[in-house]
Amino acid sequence: MTKPLVAIMMGSKSDWPTMEEAAKILKEFGVTYEAKVLSAHRTPKETSKYAEELKSRGVKIVICGAGGSAALAGVVAAHTTLPVIGVPIDSVVNGIDSLLSTVQMPPGVPVGAVAIGKSGAKNAGLLAIRILAVSDKTLQEKLEKFHDDQRKKVLEQSIET
Repeated sequence: MTKPLVAIMMGSKSDWPTMEEAAKILKEFGVTYEAKVLSAHRTPKETSKYAEELKSRGVKIVICGAGGSAALAGVVAAHTTLPVIGVPIDSVVNGIDSLLSTVQMPPGVPVGAVAIGKSGAKNAGLLAIRILAVSDKTLQEKLEKFHDDQRKKVLEQSIET
């Protein structure tokens, strides 16, 4: 089996319908990933151990989704030097609480944040691809084609008046 380049983490299996959007875009681009349910609060030892071992296993980027306190991305970022992208899950206050928790990391513990919910998860996948594409010409070409296809779809739209 090919080693995963991206780790997708979430605090609960109920977050998968959102985080699956990141997985779909990674799969579309042929980027290997693994998905794992670990909680910053309910499984802190296991979460720390998993985060600390990612780099040695060949993972390059971590995408973390979490709702409520949204601590997962910050905890993971505290235990690795890999890029961590936080996806705020739509939660108690329409995900605003998750967004604020994700972006308010202390200096020295960076977490990139994307939009709340499924669109954020898709963008997290695309951001991971952009990071990987810096050193992967094939991936860069796929990304350029993706952008060109998006441009064409917009230009093909017309409104009859």
